[in-house]
Amino acid sequence: MAVGKGPLRLGACLSLTGRYSRFGLQAARALEVWRGLDGDAELIVEDDCSHPTRLTERLAGLARRCDLLLGPYSTQLTRAAARVVPELDRLLWNHGGAGDDVEGACPGRLVSVLAPASRYAVPFVEHVAGSPTRAPLWILQGKGTFGRQVAGGAEAAGRRFGLETVRLGPKISFRDDDRPAVWDLFSVGAFEDDVAIVAKTLTSSRPPRGVCSVAAGVREFARAVTHPEGIYGIAQWFPGIGDVAELGPHEDTFIERYARLAGAMPDYPAVQALAGAVIAAHCARVAGDLNVEALWQAAVGLDTTTVFGPFRIDSQTGVQVGHQTTLVRWSAEGLTAVS
Repeated sequence: MAVGKGPLRLGACLSLTGRYSRFGLQAARALEVWRGLDGDAELIVEDDCSHPTRLTERLAGLARRCDLLLGPYSTQLTRAAARVVPELDRLLWNHGGAGDDVEGACPGRLVSVLAPASRYAVPFVEHVAGSPTRAPLWILQGKGTFGRQVAGGAEAAGRRFGLETVRLGPKISFRDDDRPAVWDLFSVGAFEDDVAIVAKTLTSSRPPRGVCSVAAGVREFARAVTHPEGIYGIAQWFPGIGDVAELGPHEDTFIERYARLAGAMPDYPAVQALAGAVIAAHCARVAGDLNVEALWQAAVGLDTTTVFGPFRIDSQTGVQVGHQTTLVRWSAEGLTAVS
């Protein structure tokens, strides 16, 4: 189907309510900013209520009404979306599911803008491996496939850098006297679980030398933890560290428009949604066609940047290979980038 003369119609299922709403709402606001800046696009957002069944129902409806289809926020929901995409005969632009299995689930049908889960921990592991005094790296893995993939990537990176690693699953508990005198902690789980782990660990009799939590990569973390200073986080994006955007708005423009709309700075869930929309619209206009194969070939041929950072996918799988995660750290002044 050729791209018509009218505005492109972009549809997205996002969690406006429920478990993932704190980040789904950010994504929805970012897409609204994108629509205004693009100037030749319409936007339809449906609430998936943070539920896989509701998501697949709403996604099917959007596929009938829209030119381009953006996935949901969260690896769990994107996994559900990937299962139905072939039936919809559409290409799904994945901005919210970083699980390795999700990014490679539908070659030719799913294009990802996110660095995959197995690469999340690399900046922190590299950081502690460069310390003058090395210490064991303890990896606490939350429930679910995403946590397992991030933890597995942390463990593999630790071994590459020559660190002693100790990996604990979600049902394994340990006492203070189990821990060495000096140790570093990497934690990955659901947002609420990560917050609880950090709070408990920091008040123990043998706190870690360094703490990194995936949840600490967003500003919401400071409202959930009493004293976040010194804690590291992992972010898919952080302001001021990227290259100039070759596609879409420049960073200052997007941040100013987003802050005006939302009354707050965007976190990376907002910016990755923006990147998904920018890439999808660009590919449709370059291809001049909304056919799945035409959009796929346009995406495969891209090696570019957006506000979110580099974009380049594996031509066989659709997995993102250009984008990397960023290590951030909390201080008295707020969240700052380390690498």
